[in-house]
Amino acid sequence: MSVPVSPKRLRSEFVRKVKELSGENIQLCYQCGMCSGVCPAAPDMDLSPRQVIELARLGMQEEITESKTAWICATCLACTVNCPRGFDLSKLMEAIRLLTLRKNVDHVRPEQIPPEERDDIPQIAMVSGLRKFTG
Repeated sequence: MSVPVSPKRLRSEFVRKVKELSGENIQLCYQCGMCSGVCPAAPDMDLSPRQVIELARLGMQEEITESKTAWICATCLACTVNCPRGFDLSKLMEAIRLLTLRKNVDHVRPEQIPPEERDDIPQIAMVSGLRKFTG
């Protein structure tokens, strides 16, 4: 992926917010790909976890927020446990979800879930899922 990156993008509000919300130094990642290799959800993602880190470092908010990767992340911590640098990618994914939801963009709308499926879903799953996917 060849993307022109300006110094302005690297100092963007998005980069600052991601670092602030996640508490992670995104510069720690040296792109070894271990996170993508051990992620059980990676086959369903449109951007690999490694790509999300790189795009976040480059301040490419639109490319990240248009992706479904942060929403597919199960926060299973496989990436964190296997990272040779100790980077907690799950915190980065949570920061990305929070920044997206703060724009009042809902990823899931409760009324779009078919009634027959809603009846079979445990209430606690609905509550926790809607907290994650709605602004």
